[in-house]
Amino acid sequence: MESTPQLHSADRRATYLLLLSLLGIVLCACGGRPAAHPTATFDGDTANTWVAAQCDLGYRSPGTDANRQAGDMFLEELSSLGWTTSEQTFTYMDTPVRNILAWKGEGDAVLLGAHYDTRPSADEENPTVPVMGANDGASGVAVLLELARVLDVDASGHQVYLAFFDAEDSGRLNGWAWIVGSAYMAEHWGEGGETALSAMVLVDMIGDADQQVYYEGNSNRSLSATLWAIAKDLGYGERIIPEVRHTMLDDHIPFAQKGIPAVDMIDFDYPYWHTTQDTADKVSGESLEAIGRTLEVWLEGR
Repeated sequence: MESTPQLHSADRRATYLLLLSLLGIVLCACGGRPAAHPTATFDGDTANTWVAAQCDLGYRSPGTDANRQAGDMFLEELSSLGWTTSEQTFTYMDTPVRNILAWKGEGDAVLLGAHYDTRPSADEENPTVPVMGANDGASGVAVLLELARVLDVDASGHQVYLAFFDAEDSGRLNGWAWIVGSAYMAEHWGEGGETALSAMVLVDMIGDADQQVYYEGNSNRSLSATLWAIAKDLGYGERIIPEVRHTMLDDHIPFAQKGIPAVDMIDFDYPYWHTTQDTADKVSGESLEAIGRTLEVWLEGR
């Protein structure tokens, strides 16, 4: 069943485009497309459409057409929602890499990040086939894109940055390192006029229907406690659990090494990690909403 994911992806893409067309008809009748609105709240089902949209492009490993198309899709959506955007491009291992950054608002600067690339080769199970990365990549991006739509940045009192990291997930393949894109962004932060950061939160692999997001061992404990307490208040205490379970090398590390309080919100108890089974059917809108609502309430202070 998983040996021909591109065929299934094409079918899903056709369905997705039809749904978008129908949605467009309704929105035109109502006067426009979905946009950022101060009374909007994070919607998990809407976020989940971004998981499908990414998977419909195919495998999004660095340097591929699908990777480029994904980045272009993010830039178009962010710009349409009124976010200022920039691209950070460089070459690594003879491969083009592109980080995407969007920002809005004023005040203390906070960065939310996710990686959008996918692993070029599945681990052990079938190393000749890439990983679709529905949860490992697309889920975190989906949270950021839905936050871009609903977040009341002015009310937050922050300058909010959204970072979409490339080249995170090719470590140990053909001499590649892990977290290449985030390491580059952290090293060059401020060179393009970016504001000094007061905090960084990474969302990675957070869409699993069997969601278990524990404290991560390399994360800032105080900021973790704040976020996990908000999650508990929102009723997500059984999903977002204030106990250390894993210690990760992930995209938050380069920022933590710069002295920035950084947290990795990750569900590493995911049985399909780096396998061909990491497909869109494994992702739950309810899980995306638990993370998205937690971050929305944290940023808006309500």
